[in-house]
This record gives sequence, structure tokens and C-alpha cells, in this order.
Amino acid sequence: MDEKNGTTALDVTGEEASAVGTVAATGDTVTVSPPDARREPARATSPSWFIAKVNPVARIIGALVMCIPMFVSLDVVSASVALGLEFVLLWIGGIAPWRVLRSTWPVWIAAVGGFVSVFLYGRTSGEIWFSAGWIVVSQGSTYLAAATFLRVGAIAMPGVILALGLDPTDLADGLVQILHFSPRFVYGGLAGMRMFTLLQDDWRALGLSRRSRGLGDGNAVSRAFSQAFGLLVLSIRRATKLATAMEARGFGGSGPRSAARVSRLHPIDAVFCLICLAIPVIALAVAVRTGYWHFSFQGA
Repeated sequence: MDEKNGTTALDVTGEEASAVGTVAATGDTVTVSPPDARREPARATSPSWFIAKVNPVARIIGALVMCIPMFVSLDVVSASVALGLEFVLLWIGGIAPWRVLRSTWPVWIAAVGGFVSVFLYGRTSGEIWFSAGWIVVSQGSTYLAAATFLRVGAIAMPGVILALGLDPTDLADGLVQILHFSPRFVYGGLAGMRMFTLLQDDWRALGLSRRSRGLGDGNAVSRAFSQAFGLLVLSIRRATKLATAMEARGFGGSGPRSAARVSRLHPIDAVFCLICLAIPVIALAVAVRTGYWHFSFQGA
């Protein structure tokens, strides 16, 4: 143990050296640093330079703090103010508005769908502009459609942006060390997520294997069902091996565990959560002040 730099030197030789880690120039010494002293290179976990510095747990908490209050309001003013603040703050954080729109295009498709449905079949109030059977377009339905479009964007858009580039391993470390979730549950889910990415390669390998044996020229539907069953069997076998490996590494035990990567909250995380809280507070306050605030679960 080196008291000056807090490192530990292990004397290993031969095959043990290659199994333990990177071997130093002498060929028989491996330097191991404690988790607190590890300095890993920064990874690009978000298109925004500010969000990339925020802990993944704080990103989730901030998204909930920002989005949940907007569910109680259904009006154009609060939704437009929140959406405008989000675009401005993201622009300051390094994400231009056109890049936000490009990255969140599914949100705007859903928002347009909500606008059309409420516009044609929403609650009728005020002046009726068009009527044909079940379709009734009125002044009230048009207002509610616009409010729905803006609210969907104000709620879903920041959630998508905050999730972009989020590293699953960093999130798992934060959930275990900060929120004290069960390591067995969190790391099991992380391992399953990592294995999920292999399904496409497994499907392709099974297809090539079946074609090499002359089994891939039949009916496409029956071939897909047969290949899906083979993929299920392969996934079960891999899951069994993964569970055995995790048990061998002490997952599921009652004793305390050490962490290879330390996850902590910093002042920038508190600043981020305060910004996320300020957005709905300002939006709702402006709506109440101007008299446009409307409770979501109340009739128009």
C-alpha cells in the first residue's frame, strides 16, 4: 500500500497477470487504484454540454419535476411559456432549436395526432364552425386542440432530450448508490438490456444457420415462427448462464458490496433540478396571472 497516492501494488506473474489487469513495464506489477481515485475520460452522454455534466439520477428527477406539474394544466399560455423556456434553455445549453426538433420528431407526430383528434372530436363549446356527423369543429375544440398540441410538446420534448445519450451503466450505478435500489434488480435489468442488443445478431445467425441446412426456403410465416422459437430457446440458455455468472459474483447476497464506479450528486445537479422546477412554476404562474389557467380534469 502506497500512502502517498493511495494505490496498492499486487505481485503477480504469468497467467495471473493477464487475468488481473494491465501489467506495468516490469511485467510483474499491477497498480490498482481505489474507486474514489479513479479518473475515467469524460463521455459524451448528451448533446448539451450542461446536461452531460448532470448525474443520470438527477436527470430523471429533473424530468419528473419539470413534467408532472404540467399535467394539471390544459391551456395555451402555460404550455407555450413552458415550451418557449425549454427551447431557450436548451439553446443556451448547446442544443439549437432545429436540432431539438430533429431529435424529437416522434413527439411532434404524436402532438399533431392529438391536435387532430381533439380538433375534430373534442368538447363542443362556443361558436360551431363545421359539423358533419360525429365531427364537430367549434371554437372551444380548436382552443383545446392547440393547448393539447403545445402541452404534449412541453411535457414529452424535454424528457426525450434528457434521455438522449444517457449511459445505462451510469444510471444503474446512480440508482444503486444514490437512491439505494436493490443491486440485484438494477444490475439484472442492466444485464438484460445489454443482452437485448444481441437479439438482432442472434436472429441473423439463426437465419443463416437454417438456410445452410436448407430450412429457410419454405413459407415465410412458418419460418418466422420456427426461427422465433429457436431464438427463445437461445435467449433462455443465455439468461441461465448470465444468472449463474451474476450469482458467482455475489449478486443477490446479503453482504455489502463495493462499487467500481462511484456515483455522487454535485452542486450542478442541484442547479439543474432548480431549473427544472422553475420552468413549470413560471409557466403556471403566468397562466394564473393572465387568467388563462385551466385545470386539466375539469370540463371546458
